Amino acid sequence: MTSTHHPRVYLTETVTAAEDDVLRSWLSRRPTEAGQAATAVPIGGQSLAELTRRQDDPLLTPVRVVWLPPPDNGHRHGLRDALAPRDPLHPGRSAQRRMLRSDPARCQVIEGEPAPLSDLKRRLDESGGGSLPEYIRRQAALALERAERTLLGNQYKVSRFVVEEITDTARFHAGVSELSLRLNVPLAEVDKRSREALGEMVAAQSRRAIALWDRLGRYFSRAYRLDVDTTRFEELRTLNREHSLVFLPSHRSYLDPLVLRPALLANDLPLNHVMGGLNVSFWPIGPISRRSGTVFIRRKFDGDEVYKWNLREYMRYLLTKRFNLEWYIEGGRSRTGKLRPPRFGLLTYLTKAYQSSGVSDVYLVPVSLTYDELYEVSAMAAEAHGEAKTKESLLWMVGYVRAQGKRHGVAHVTVGRPLSLAESLSGEKDLRLAIQKTAFEVCHRINEVTPITVSSLIMLAVLGIEDRALTVAELAFILTPLVDYISARSLPTAGGVDLQNPQVYRKALDTHVESGVLQRFDRGGTRVYYLGKDQHLVAAFYRNNTIHFFVVRAITELVLRAGIEEGYTDLVTEGWIEAKRIRDLLKFEFFFSDRDTFERDMRREMTLIYPSWESNRDDPNLAETMLDRIRPYLAHRVLQPFLEAYGVVADQLVHTPLSGKFDEKQFTTTCLALAEQRRLRQQIASSESISGELFGTALKLARNRNLLEPADGDAAGDLARRRTAFAAEIRTLVTRIRHIRGLTQERLDQFREAGITPEERDL
Repeated sequence: MTSTHHPRVYLTETVTAAEDDVLRSWLSRRPTEAGQAATAVPIGGQSLAELTRRQDDPLLTPVRVVWLPPPDNGHRHGLRDALAPRDPLHPGRSAQRRMLRSDPARCQVIEGEPAPLSDLKRRLDESGGGSLPEYIRRQAALALERAERTLLGNQYKVSRFVVEEITDTARFHAGVSELSLRLNVPLAEVDKRSREALGEMVAAQSRRAIALWDRLGRYFSRAYRLDVDTTRFEELRTLNREHSLVFLPSHRSYLDPLVLRPALLANDLPLNHVMGGLNVSFWPIGPISRRSGTVFIRRKFDGDEVYKWNLREYMRYLLTKRFNLEWYIEGGRSRTGKLRPPRFGLLTYLTKAYQSSGVSDVYLVPVSLTYDELYEVSAMAAEAHGEAKTKESLLWMVGYVRAQGKRHGVAHVTVGRPLSLAESLSGEKDLRLAIQKTAFEVCHRINEVTPITVSSLIMLAVLGIEDRALTVAELAFILTPLVDYISARSLPTAGGVDLQNPQVYRKALDTHVESGVLQRFDRGGTRVYYLGKDQHLVAAFYRNNTIHFFVVRAITELVLRAGIEEGYTDLVTEGWIEAKRIRDLLKFEFFFSDRDTFERDMRREMTLIYPSWESNRDDPNLAETMLDRIRPYLAHRVLQPFLEAYGVVADQLVHTPLSGKFDEKQFTTTCLALAEQRRLRQQIASSESISGELFGTALKLARNRNLLEPADGDAAGDLARRRTAFAAEIRTLVTRIRHIRGLTQERLDQFREAGITPEERDL
């Protein structure tokens, strides 16, 4: 705080002669109260040490020359612009002189928050001691950075001297000592490893790198137009005034950070510290992204207690300084298009960092990232068929960037309801369970705002009747009642697109024909569309972006079919038991609400199907009546690929030896071959069931049910009986879902035989 009792001393920081001239001129207009010239001390000089010995407690005010960037004016950047060595925030010496002559308003002198020397000494002592001149330099730089943000915006909020600020504290030295004793490792060795770990992970940000990364980002993601739902940004800005925000986006593409970053900056939120894996730290992207906010973390460090402790301390530092964080709660990119199960590791470190930080709260921000079309889906589909993942490298990156030269449509960014970490943790005494529940709640909130795209609806229609080409009129026959259902539930749609407009679907069809996902056949009098060769998993990726909205309806259809087959006398009581059984079967595949909410959702679906169903509960034909009223059927479109893949795993388990260690890799390879054979023989209806990703989820369920290896206390034959029962359970559901698929075929045949109306022909 400014005070007339302290003589003012300006701490100056200059790099070029032009900046020195600007500062001298500025200081000459800042006389002291006595009318003398202002006192200035170079922040990097030896005179700073002499200043610290003064007894009159001067008020230290850091000052710096700032060069404002030129306006972007909506210019689209090419690769030459992206890789240009010039830095708009640090123009060269000659450029500075020209700017002072032609555009002097872009040159500004800023003042950081002043502080008395005595206050700086006190703060240094409280932090654990160290070099006072070095501490003053760091605090001056931090004060100037805060002042710069008022001119440059939050995009250029950077963290400097992080390693020094963490290690020059009594807390750090105490922690190192405790680790040394607990691990029985020499103190010097723990200290050395700690500093090395921090040096490896800390994002050493610079404005030059931030500017370069922004240009590269615009070039890399040039294939997409950004569609950002800004509904919640005012709430985020308000929360961010007092708390750190932790952004947890869905992970679909390598482009995700380049899509989210400009969306946040355009809405006046600061640069995030993005937690990323060392697998993408290769040159030149690694060094640039590291200096613009990426925190590279080792992929595996389970046994390294020193590394774990330093990661927690780094996250604690970021929270206390109110920096925002970002990582993908799924851990890696989705290979199927729907959310993967959450990873708890980083959330656990964040929780422990928060608990030791003293900050009042941290807010987790769910974010949905969705693409109309995505270049890398084909590669991920190949991996699901068993091909090895291509290792990230410079050569790989060049090919990836080149592929973005073709327009791929729209990238949608939607922010979900922020979640208070303090409140989420307080509801559960077991910390481990609290973290897991928090992660699943974040995923649920991502799903609830993931918008339904036209692409996902088209693929839902095409994949639901995979071996049959469809006319535009037949697509409309399938999708029109589905759009009515979406409207009845007020589900989110992407970009405000009018799903009632047939031209929207025609445009999406043409886009997928251009990409090869769909094929078009024009001969024969009527144009038809069908899936391209080996494009089933690619199409499923787009469909799966939004099928979570339809899972409860699909389960409802299966319950109704079960009611017909089993002759339920009480559709509610017996149907609820069946619904919970299916829900438990799919718990590793989808994120379900708690049981009470799930039951309410089931009742909602029953009411949407047949509004007066409750008053007709005594009708013995109620289930059949309701199943017949459904438009359109969704069970086979949503669940058949997953259940057929589970069926392959279940049947193969029956034929797998009961003794010995279970070889998951070999088992999956066998399942891939078995599924392909069954598809050729028309024993499974969906080619997307031939997926190592789906087999992996089925194995999680099998492991959860003790179906892979004998359990403790098993009697002879127990494992075989459990496996046989599991296969029979899946087989029953697949049979029911195939019946519903048959009803869809019948309706489509009836529509085709009835002919096409003029209105439908206009589509």
